[in-house]
Amino acid sequence: MSTFTAINLIARPQGGPVGPELFEVVQKPMPIVADGQFLVKQSHMSLDPAMFGWMSPDTESYIPPVELGEVMRSSGIGEVVESKHPDFSVGDRVMGMMGWQEYFLSNGPGLNKVTAPLPDEAILSVFALPGLTATQGLFNVGKPKKGETIVVSGAAGSVGSIVGQLAKADGLTVIGVVGSDEKADWIVNELGFDGAINYKTDDIEAKLVELTPKGVDIYFENTGGPIQHHVFARMNAHGRIVVCGMIADYAKAVPDLGPNWIQVIKKRLTIQGFTMPDHFGDVPALLQKLTPYVMNGQIKHRAHVLEGLESAMTGLNLFFTGANKGKLIVKI
Repeated sequence: MSTFTAINLIARPQGGPVGPELFEVVQKPMPIVADGQFLVKQSHMSLDPAMFGWMSPDTESYIPPVELGEVMRSSGIGEVVESKHPDFSVGDRVMGMMGWQEYFLSNGPGLNKVTAPLPDEAILSVFALPGLTATQGLFNVGKPKKGETIVVSGAAGSVGSIVGQLAKADGLTVIGVVGSDEKADWIVNELGFDGAINYKTDDIEAKLVELTPKGVDIYFENTGGPIQHHVFARMNAHGRIVVCGMIADYAKAVPDLGPNWIQVIKKRLTIQGFTMPDHFGDVPALLQKLTPYVMNGQIKHRAHVLEGLESAMTGLNLFFTGANKGKLIVKI
């Protein structure tokens, strides 16, 4: 094989659905592996809501935008097929930022070996960005305590589902916000959440009062939207709001207004946003924290797998419609 397929970003989203018009499918020459380098054949790549920010022209975000004409950014997993690097051997499984492409040439930094005896889809669903994000956000930002109540928006998503299960394992009352009855059933009856709110059909305020009789101590925010105001009003004194994502606003030219800050003063709330690029140096410690929960069978997951590299160009829209069921992954 003399070439491989890659997908470049060639235009910025203007709001609304993301489609093939933003991308260009290209053939690139197979790289020559030099001393200190190794070549990875990527098998699966992750689709994440953060990609909407990476495609935007915002230069003041937590990570520089993808340059137009460059390979679209993403994390993935694959196998080393050629190596002239002392620390990586042919056959090693590795995980990290490799982009929308079939092959990735690396000199090591940013890629980690995968040793857990789990399929690639399970690794991306639990031990990659979703699990790391959930672990960092819940434990290091949310600081949960046994007996507290946590509400998780986007609770059937890749991050939210893990947050809820970790919190439940540590003795919290866990309420999830989802967009369908099927997802509500899954998080309660399969994942063990204490209750679910379908924001599309339930009376959000009444349901939240019913499910959080003692108020809310931690709100793990993945979505934004109307639920944010209702949960904010239920926060207890010294509550913590962990701001991880705002999928409801990513495609809007003008984001929705947030809650009034008077309650922040009255209730002495802590509101903290976080992003994982600040914590990539903490990955070993986060994995050490997460792994026992997984090995003890306390973390379940499901993956929504799209076939073929080019499916990524339209697959991102599943985040807006809520049609994805579980971690969104592209099988290359």
